[in-house]
Amino acid sequence: QVNLVESGGGSVEAGGSLRLSCAVTGNTYSRYTMSWFREVPGKQREKVASIGGGGDIGYHDSVKGRFTISRDNAARNLWLQMDSLKPEDTAMYYCAVDRYWGRGTQVTVTP
Repeated sequence: QVNLVESGGGSVEAGGSLRLSCAVTGNTYSRYTMSWFREVPGKQREKVASIGGGGDIGYHDSVKGRFTISRDNAARNLWLQMDSLKPEDTAMYYCAVDRYWGRGTQVTVTP
């Protein structure tokens, strides 16, 4: 069993920053890709960023240059540094490893 717990969400004004964290417990492997997703009610969940076991990184076009994903080598911790936040970044953010998901942390960006 693998458990993921996100933290670090909150409310911030546009232009501000937040740092999301995801703590992973249970049996995981360093080769697993770890990802951040976000979801807004009424819209499809979208992948924000991912980082593979080899360090390969990908970002959604809308967050390139503003968000930075990082992880530890043991796949026990995942982070998302979010800078220059915009109101359209408002969403529930989830971390995912393999087929496992956390319960999410809410990010709200006010104009």
